[in-house]
Amino acid sequence: MSTSPQIKLRGLLEEFGVAMLVTRGADGNLRGRPMALAEVEADGQLWFASDRHSGKVEELSKDNHVVVTMQSGSKFVSLSGNATTVDDRAKIALIWKPAFKVWFPGGKDDPNLILIRVEGHAGEYWDNSGTSGVKYLIEAGKALITGTRPNLEGDAKVHGKVEI
Repeated sequence: MSTSPQIKLRGLLEEFGVAMLVTRGADGNLRGRPMALAEVEADGQLWFASDRHSGKVEELSKDNHVVVTMQSGSKFVSLSGNATTVDDRAKIALIWKPAFKVWFPGGKDDPNLILIRVEGHAGEYWDNSGTSGVKYLIEAGKALITGTRPNLEGDAKVHGKVEI
């Protein structure tokens, strides 16, 4: 039974604990920051905890288009969408993690704590782990020998593009 690209992408998103959140600065340049994932919802929305006075919150108030990237040794995800800040104490309480206390010493009631919600519009993933990694190595070997590119098209376990 094959997995749909949407299900595969959601599963990969849930495997990561940290992502790079890329925003656009006032000077027009892109800026990426590592962010701990607070929650991945079933529909693919991502939640991050942030300081309400941070540069990224200021940048999002001017341009809410973002890219979120995640990477491990053999798995890669890119998600583009829109980010909004959410000041919802009940939601903060639901997704609070003790590790966040490093950045928010006042805990979940810290007045500087605000959430960033990313609603993805399009995502892409590459998964070269497990048997997918073996398939990739075989295809890469064939490509080296024949002078062509690896043929991984149509295998949603290895690569997929998703409109959300």
